Amino acid sequence: MTSSLRDLKVYTTYPHSCSYLQEQEATTLFVDPRQPMDQRLYSNLSLLGFRRSGNHIYRPHCTHCEACVPARIPVDRFEPTRTQQRTLKRNRDLIVEKTKDIQDDTAYRLYCRYIEQRHADGDMHPPEREQYESFLNNAWDCTHYYRFHDGGALVAVAVIDELVDGFSAIYTFFDPAADKRSLGSFAILWQIEKARALGLEYLYLGYWIRDCPKMAYKIQYRPLELYLNSRWTTLL
Repeated sequence: MTSSLRDLKVYTTYPHSCSYLQEQEATTLFVDPRQPMDQRLYSNLSLLGFRRSGNHIYRPHCTHCEACVPARIPVDRFEPTRTQQRTLKRNRDLIVEKTKDIQDDTAYRLYCRYIEQRHADGDMHPPEREQYESFLNNAWDCTHYYRFHDGGALVAVAVIDELVDGFSAIYTFFDPAADKRSLGSFAILWQIEKARALGLEYLYLGYWIRDCPKMAYKIQYRPLELYLNSRWTTLL
């Protein structure tokens, strides 16, 4: 069923306000949502810097800005820093559960707390059930949901797509009150370990944006590969 990349239809949005950089205008390139999509085609598009959000495969396509840079971690070459090692150790007591979806109220309430306390200035605020379902609960055949429990309490959820060559970290949300655990960092470190255990090569992190604090943190994971000038380049 896999189609040739040359046969794909793509569309661009009208320019709109950028979600990441103030006073910037953004344009987005979308793959035709009617295009049949299997894991291999999805993986090939990821190699070209595309990303999934809900049912859409997209890539920034801004006329005067190239700030959004696709980023991925080569998991076999990744070496955690001392801080990252402490984060891993601090969270070894968490119980991980894989589920088929996150449609339950417990997961949604955690998502709401996360958005309200961590992203009140973003375009996903205020949180809405419909948006939550369309963004995270329309699982593709390659989508995995991992829940992290502290005793009986749900403290984090990671939504991951499994590609041919790696994981794509779709979204993670967690309990903002558990700040000592550094759950956002831990979720990335856990996905690196999981990908390595499954024999996958990469963890795709979406877009690194140097001047956006909410996206710039990805540079802390080394080595990091960036998609620059139509090729993946290692940043040591």
